[in-house]
Amino acid sequence: MRYNISMISCILLTAGNSSRFGSPKALALLNNTTNVITRLQNTLLATQVHEVIVVLGAHSEKIKPSIIRHKKIKSTVNQEHQLGQTSSFKTGLQMVSNRSLGVMLLPVDCPFIQAQTIDRLIREFIQTNPHILIPTYHKKNGHPPIFNVSLVPALLQMDNSMGLNSYQKQSNINTFYFEIDDEWILKSFNTSIDFERLKKEYSLEHAAEI
Repeated sequence: MRYNISMISCILLTAGNSSRFGSPKALALLNNTTNVITRLQNTLLATQVHEVIVVLGAHSEKIKPSIIRHKKIKSTVNQEHQLGQTSSFKTGLQMVSNRSLGVMLLPVDCPFIQAQTIDRLIREFIQTNPHILIPTYHKKNGHPPIFNVSLVPALLQMDNSMGLNSYQKQSNINTFYFEIDDEWILKSFNTSIDFERLKKEYSLEHAAEI
């Protein structure tokens, strides 16, 4: 069977309280005009991802104005965002297109994921067709993983207290680890100090882009 490489959905998680950061991570400014969620949406729009589902939660009204108006982008609100990331992922799963072959999970606190990395992961997922594909850099797991749509019914039944990383370790799950030359799959932030360090590190490599 020949698959359309573009039929991958991405759930962009931005439902958390950002308590350690002190304000919504999604709205953290990368420069004078661009915040994190705008950059990530533009990155995803430059890839083979065929839909982006933005999951809002704790700061939904503040973040909504930064959601780009585009046919590929839609949003939903996790009314139980306080239950954690798994509950937000499940909220996004309910909006995934029935044409999708896989679902990518991207937390909003990974601002410097590269578009070419996203496309390489999609190509590898289509070629290998695992239950879960996890990108690695120097054998360290990173984001964004891709989940086969065959797992969606089971994922929707997960207890919200169960982390998604524990699900992938189940013996009946075929998890494929894909080594990729992009250190930014490991780079995320929780505090303002983390964020400023990431920006500085990225700007040293990509001065013209930030």
